[in-house]
Amino acid sequence: MSDPFSESQLHLNRRHFFGKSAKGVGVAALANMLGQDLLATGGVKIPDQFRTTAPKAKRMIYLFQSGAPSQQELFDNKPQLDKYFGQELSDHVEMNQRVTGMTAGQKSFPLAASKYQFAKHGQAGTEISELLPHIAGISDDICVIRSMYTEAINHDPAITFFQTGSQIPGRPSIGSWMSYGLGSSNKDLPDFVAMVSRGTGRPNCQPLYDRLWGSGFLPTQHAGVKFMSTGDPVLYLSNPKGFPARSRRRMLDDLAELNEKKLSEFADPEIATRIKQYELAYRMQTSVPELTDFSNEPESVLQMYGPNVRKRGTYAYNCLMARRLAERDVRFVQLFHMGWDQHFTLPKQLPGQCEDVDQPTAALIKDLKMRGLLEDTLVVWGGEFGRTAYCQGTLKRDNYGRDHHPRCFSIFAAGGGVKPGMTYGATDDYSYNITENPVHVHDLHATILHQMGIDHERLTYRFQGRQFRLTDVHGHIVKDILA
Repeated sequence: MSDPFSESQLHLNRRHFFGKSAKGVGVAALANMLGQDLLATGGVKIPDQFRTTAPKAKRMIYLFQSGAPSQQELFDNKPQLDKYFGQELSDHVEMNQRVTGMTAGQKSFPLAASKYQFAKHGQAGTEISELLPHIAGISDDICVIRSMYTEAINHDPAITFFQTGSQIPGRPSIGSWMSYGLGSSNKDLPDFVAMVSRGTGRPNCQPLYDRLWGSGFLPTQHAGVKFMSTGDPVLYLSNPKGFPARSRRRMLDDLAELNEKKLSEFADPEIATRIKQYELAYRMQTSVPELTDFSNEPESVLQMYGPNVRKRGTYAYNCLMARRLAERDVRFVQLFHMGWDQHFTLPKQLPGQCEDVDQPTAALIKDLKMRGLLEDTLVVWGGEFGRTAYCQGTLKRDNYGRDHHPRCFSIFAAGGGVKPGMTYGATDDYSYNITENPVHVHDLHATILHQMGIDHERLTYRFQGRQFRLTDVHGHIVKDILA
């Protein structure tokens, strides 16, 4: 005897009841949640409740330097460290910042001077290290923030905090919040793309996890799509051998029909996501090969990015890819470059790490500017925290290392309505404390969202009984750095 209950009856609960009743109230709510007009033509509808002033930036490129670049070697010149070389840090400042387990057992915390020279560059006279000559050459296009601070002192929670506004894994990444708040501006490519490269400093140091560009509790359509350094640029992009495109199209049509039936029954947002992502993947079979084909790039542009630009998986290659994605109006592009964790042999590791990023970063900003894209593209460069003024391990004039220091560090921004040729904030003579204009991670996030036209206090998503946002209950817009 057949079961008198259908599958849909067995699954009928209160959520599904409301999803199916009231002439499609559930579908309307779904459309609002996804930030799209599912009842109309499929075009993107940006929710008014998230908006603030007119956006200064349409898109963002986030150049994340994983491992924490040393501010004393790059952007925050501290000649006093040379004057007091080898003296105890505690003789000059009150050491009330916690230290990591790697240096907690040290009996001595000697001051380590940078062995690299600084010079003033551009009309504003921004001090930048000799390790970054190409970035120094665009100093009038960037805003250096020397007064960043964060809360976490170890890599994984600190990187997670920078990406999601929380040290605890599971929250949506900043790119996912951007996708959720603004929607897509290119139907043939993802809203949010992530790429990873390994530096020459410490290529095998801190791992990076896919959750860093994940959507957390947001609908999974807002997760970042990772572009790979080998094989297909995007996983499973190619059709299987012997499976023609015509058959793939027919299969997707049948699959969409089945998913649409389930969506009408259950109003589950993940079903809508599945439908959308299958279609996006199909369109990407054409758009991604065109995107990754550099044959139409002038030789002068390729040379500008440096000798590694044609090598997939390098930072230079990813920088050019970021520009090509930006000109196709991909909303959020994030490059993760590993290897900035110089604990013991900084002078041996840091020059190569800087060489990885210096020329390509400067080329990206110059390239965007030449194409008229820098004005409405926000570029941010920086890591998860800073480095200590004291040496980790044995101190020598020609060799030293630095531990983690979340209390102050440097990043820089360009384009997207940020004041160019500016230095903001200051630290003390030992790069231990901030003395002017502190900028917290939540403040940076609030400012980024503001430039994209989003009110960080109103961009919320209800999950587990409360409203969540990228900046939690914190964050102030850093208006002083905005043009």
